Amino acid sequence: MSGRSQTADSPAGAERRADSPGPLLRRGPRPLLLHLTLAMLRSSVSVATSPLSKHGSPTSNKAFEAATAAIGAALGGGEADAAFPSAVLQETLRQDAALIAGIAAYRRHPFRRDLPDPPAIWAEGGSRLLDYGMAGAGGPAVLFAPSLVNRAYVLDLAPGHSLLRWLAARGMRPLLLDWGWPEEAERRFTLTDYVAGRLERALGAARQAAGGPVVLAGYCMGGTLSVAAAARRPDLVRALALLATPWDFHGADQERAARLASLLPLLEPALSFAGTLPVDMIQVLFAMLDPFGVAEKYRAFSRLPPEGERAALFVALEDWLNDGVPLAAPVARECLRDWYGANAPATGQWMIAGLPVDPRRLAMPTFVAAPARDRIVPPESSRPLAELIPDAVLHEPRAGHIGMTAGGGAERALWQPLLDWLRGLDRA
Repeated sequence: MSGRSQTADSPAGAERRADSPGPLLRRGPRPLLLHLTLAMLRSSVSVATSPLSKHGSPTSNKAFEAATAAIGAALGGGEADAAFPSAVLQETLRQDAALIAGIAAYRRHPFRRDLPDPPAIWAEGGSRLLDYGMAGAGGPAVLFAPSLVNRAYVLDLAPGHSLLRWLAARGMRPLLLDWGWPEEAERRFTLTDYVAGRLERALGAARQAAGGPVVLAGYCMGGTLSVAAAARRPDLVRALALLATPWDFHGADQERAARLASLLPLLEPALSFAGTLPVDMIQVLFAMLDPFGVAEKYRAFSRLPPEGERAALFVALEDWLNDGVPLAAPVARECLRDWYGANAPATGQWMIAGLPVDPRRLAMPTFVAAPARDRIVPPESSRPLAELIPDAVLHEPRAGHIGMTAGGGAERALWQPLLDWLRGLDRA
């Protein structure tokens, strides 16, 4: 994708991006020390507290009592109390070994992403607009705007797992806005610079290429930016698709949002030094959403046949997750303070170029996908957009944040419903 300079966020010279040819030294799961430490603490606490974990103890609860009763029965009834600590120790050792095996299997897996980029029809700074359209395509042009903190190629992940190529093969003209790596200019960007500047100019280029207004499809944080862009420039946008788009940041868990916002003073030294929120710090914030989830999925990966399709897809997604992008410091401050802290979008206080962003004023066909199993953007955060935007279509697949767009069931979960909606635009 876009080049990068050697900065504090850049990988070492011998390492390559997951979508680049040649040798690749995987560093994931990032940050590795955090995930190993969490696993160690979990194991240590389990072993240390197991002697106290008896039926009826002050630390017990009904669910835990049921679990210990089941273990006790498996251990031989009356000998359960004596055998339980040993069983816990053996289980923690087994889980720790599975975690290490999963990380090792991931790092040596032969998968390498080798999909070539289509031509760019526009570029500015490190950003490019990639044209996935095929000759003779009669469907609408759709500009996809992904998140600022992840690589754009999640929408073009691998053969059979590319939303953009799948849509192109069915007559659409997908355009992908690759935001690129934030260099010196972008490190001073605010959300206004991204929305009223770069995204709007990309929309202008897309409109010129398509011969008229285009569909704007925002994924995750890119969807939040797309709401603002569509509200500002309805002359460039004929319809809006919002995919797992956060809006009400307090809707699912106000306390968790407040905890994230409270980290801003601790992050300030890094923001001031690097001009960005570095990739590993972003990964730490994501880890706070599900502290033990990464270890669990690597344990599960250790049980997969390495030559299978599921293993290759796991590696493709992990390569993408570990190939993050730092976030410009002014944007990081706005997101933590205004989005997570003040819930500015949902309360009508979010401003772009001095004007409030109000979804209720959008007068265009809108498709809102709020995946039911999304832990990154819970449906309570994304669903309100369907209530605020007049006549919006709400789609709630039983999928997760990433699985909806690039997982094994993505065609059923999102791709086909989105295509049906896009085709309906020309019939409306």
